[in-house]
Amino acid sequence: MARYLSIHPDDPQPRFLAQAAEVVRSGGIVALPTDSCYSLGCRLGDKDAVERIRRIRGLDDRHHLTLMCRDLSEIAQFARVDNAQYRLLKAATPGSYVFILEGTKELPRRVLHPKRKTIGLRIPDHTVALALLEALGEPLLTSTLQLPGDEEPLTEAWIIQDRLDDHVELILDGGYCGTTPTTVIDLTSLPPTLVRIGRGPVEPFGLE
Repeated sequence: MARYLSIHPDDPQPRFLAQAAEVVRSGGIVALPTDSCYSLGCRLGDKDAVERIRRIRGLDDRHHLTLMCRDLSEIAQFARVDNAQYRLLKAATPGSYVFILEGTKELPRRVLHPKRKTIGLRIPDHTVALALLEALGEPLLTSTLQLPGDEEPLTEAWIIQDRLDDHVELILDGGYCGTTPTTVIDLTSLPPTLVRIGRGPVEPFGLE
């Protein structure tokens, strides 16, 4: 049975953040609010937790998972970023975007696209998500909480509990997050390529 914590969306309780960070460090999966839908998150290096997220989502290894980072320095640690890419990232973060970038050797091969060696990266614009990343002291490997067969992501924590109570270790109820996912932009070559239109506006990237 998942632990359920009602966390304040604007002033998250430090004790709840500490509990959530410990769950992740112990190999657990957390459902957390973000600036675009709820996400499932686990520790980057935890192979079993990563595979559990893929099973919950019904994803194969060709589907990009997203490394949720605190800031641009963390993105630069895990992805190859040149000056032009960095300027685009700086102008659009934090925000409701996932950027596809080539991964560095800091990343386990199992979390990279098997052929392209790429990964999704993002810096969320959400107090709870950023506070959890700060408490954890490292990025979270995440995926939008949309279950197989569903037309939209889950966005009410009590529904998440009803559907996933036996599949995750912790649910952070930070209130309604909406059902619009992130905008996904491929930055592996310039100009950028729009992969998915979502909550983040595309005008800063010269896209329509």
